[in-house]
Amino acid sequence: MQKTFQVKLKRSLIGTTQRQRDAVRCLGLKRINDIVTVKDSPAMRGQIHNVQHLLEVKVGSN
Repeated sequence: MQKTFQVKLKRSLIGTTQRQRDAVRCLGLKRINDIVTVKDSPAMRGQIHNVQHLLEVKVGSN
């Protein structure tokens, strides 16, 4: 079983840098209250860390 994260975009991207917008888009989020499930990897952890102030993250183990 691979560990996963359930990621929800909680805040608007208005006023964020282009790098932060790219990180949110890379996670697969498009608008506020979108929820995606991503696999645990160093790349995904880095993307989540870059924009952690905009997200709500729950740890799952699917």
